[in-house]
Amino acid sequence: MRAPRRQFITHSLAAAAALALPAAALRAQPRPVLKAGDQKGGLRALLEAAGGLEGLGYDIQWSEFPAAAPLAEALNAGAVDSGPIGDAPLVFALAAGTRVKAIGANRSDAYGTAVLVRPDSPLKSAADLKGRSIATNRGSIGHYVTLRAITTAGLKPEDLTLRFLAPADAKLALTQGAVDAWATWEPYTAMAETGGHAWVLVSGRGLLPGLSYLAATDAAIAAKRPLLQDFLRRVVKAQDWSYRNVDAFFAGWWPSRLRWWRLRTRSRGDLCGAKRPGRSALRHARSQGRHSVVCGKVVLVNEALPLIDRAPLRPKFR
Repeated sequence: MRAPRRQFITHSLAAAAALALPAAALRAQPRPVLKAGDQKGGLRALLEAAGGLEGLGYDIQWSEFPAAAPLAEALNAGAVDSGPIGDAPLVFALAAGTRVKAIGANRSDAYGTAVLVRPDSPLKSAADLKGRSIATNRGSIGHYVTLRAITTAGLKPEDLTLRFLAPADAKLALTQGAVDAWATWEPYTAMAETGGHAWVLVSGRGLLPGLSYLAATDAAIAAKRPLLQDFLRRVVKAQDWSYRNVDAFFAGWWPSRLRWWRLRTRSRGDLCGAKRPGRSALRHARSQGRHSVVCGKVVLVNEALPLIDRAPLRPKFR
């Protein structure tokens, strides 16, 4: 009797262990990871302020970049799955063969993309840039606004000298007098203005659409589509929250930028979120991609960029 009993116990323990293995294997499986790129921590700060990172069913591995160009390189190399990028850098990346798609679009005030000069600069307009030197990132939205500004003023690219520098180096070059101007974007424009280091010579208003995108690699779209769907919805919801809670958003993230926002709202009265987008803004958005978030409202537009081609990734507001 002892041998059968021992065999029964042995077989029972083996069966129990076999049943426990699948459950243990499931518990041991790592959570999915979305590799998210960011510029100056802006996207992450937005999500954190709006509570958009609560209840995640996956982990986010954040990588921060000083500008769109290195972020585009990281997308091309597969170092990140997704990241925010301006319209011009996205076009440059696509032209270079980077296998990415725009999965969401946002329109903001183009004032923050600007050509800056020192407070004591004698320059008064874009026409005064002839024969001068301008620092900016190659292929950036700053590069683009420079070209738009000078051509609108009747100048040619050969009429000035472009020095391609990263934002930190470009700012240093401007403040030390090594260049006459610096073409940049937010948050660098706001930081320079509120810090008294520079003022806006030419802004992107009237020159640029103010569109930016959330881009994702083809590989991530194929392998992590549910994660990207969820992440995009959280970004859209967080943006909507920020439009409705401007003071709370900026006070918690960047108090100096809150002062800048209030100043511009009083002086301009046409910041995104301050009023409904006009027809010209919507027409321009429609010329850029299949859908766009314009002042917190989703606008369905024609397919001009290789956006994700199915509705589940289209953000919606109530």
